Amino acid sequence: MKEMEKSPSRGKLPKWKEEELEEVEYEPRSIKDILIEMKNISELIVDLAYSSLLFDNKELAEEVKYLEARMDTLNYEIRLIAMMAARNKRDAERLTAILQIAEAAETISDAAGDIVDIISLKLDHPILPRLIRESDEAIKKLVVSDKSKACNKSIAELRVASETGVRIITIRRGKKWIYAPKKDEKLRAGDIVIGVGPKEGLDKFNAFLEGKTEGL
Repeated sequence: MKEMEKSPSRGKLPKWKEEELEEVEYEPRSIKDILIEMKNISELIVDLAYSSLLFDNKELAEEVKYLEARMDTLNYEIRLIAMMAARNKRDAERLTAILQIAEAAETISDAAGDIVDIISLKLDHPILPRLIRESDEAIKKLVVSDKSKACNKSIAELRVASETGVRIITIRRGKKWIYAPKKDEKLRAGDIVIGVGPKEGLDKFNAFLEGKTEGL
């Protein structure tokens, strides 16, 4: 459950901790929209959790923790809306099924959080290096620099997939997540991009987004 009070002296905190501590304000959103976001997070968070473990990637682990905290927020919101919407016993019974779906989605996110906690234990299991060597694809968190030529250009214009073999599976823009972005989606400075593809392609794409190269 989210903590409802902000700490006045918390200083610089990870994004996921800020989300966890953020005070929840009621917003008039439909239950359908919240469930769609919870579904998208459920699909993404498992991939990120396993990838962070296999590749010992702490940046991906941070994104998992952020999504886990976001799921807590959404679960709180949907419960609040359900309580406000229930007018009688029949309404309550109908909303119970929706709350069970939301609870199942949060259980998935909690499990993903448990997976990334393994990284902090620094377990040395012989199967992990072999899995990494045999993997044809990797997953990486990339940040768009304001110096990059990618700024304000669409995924289609950049021809990311054809030039690097990398698929952009999601973009985080501030607190907004863009799942399975369309080809006409334009990248902006500060965007956090989660890409999947061959290591060489990810390195090439990363250098471009950092502004170290002029193009792909």
